[in-house]
Amino acid sequence: MGSKMQLLFLCTGNSCRSQMAEGLGRHFCGDTIEFFSAGIEKHGLNPFAVKAMAEIGIDITGHTSNTLAELDSDNLDYIVTVCGHADETCPVLATKTQRVHKGFDDPPKLAANAATDEEAMVPYRRVRDEIKAYILTLPGSLTS
Repeated sequence: MGSKMQLLFLCTGNSCRSQMAEGLGRHFCGDTIEFFSAGIEKHGLNPFAVKAMAEIGIDITGHTSNTLAELDSDNLDYIVTVCGHADETCPVLATKTQRVHKGFDDPPKLAANAATDEEAMVPYRRVRDEIKAYILTLPGSLTS
């Protein structure tokens, strides 16, 4: 980890929301912030999240699903929890690490009863776009 601000997106399984946030962060703010993602558990990369990101020209196929324990968290400036479970179970880290909660709906849960893949993509696209809107407020919104 270098001299840029270090920001980790934390979710339950590091399969969807945190992965999209990391990809969007790197794409739009990677020159000023170094982004990471992790989960309380690891559930693997969600293929619908990969597809939603590819639709806007961001490739996250090389991302891996990680747990917080697998990362060097000593130098993190911020942990942004993107789901309630991660917010409730986020461990205490280094004293310099600030925690921010910015919750987003869970696309897999919203798409669970979808009749087609296209129907399933609707919540993934919506949440992706909501995360993008949040990313575009960084770093200013972290301190406000």
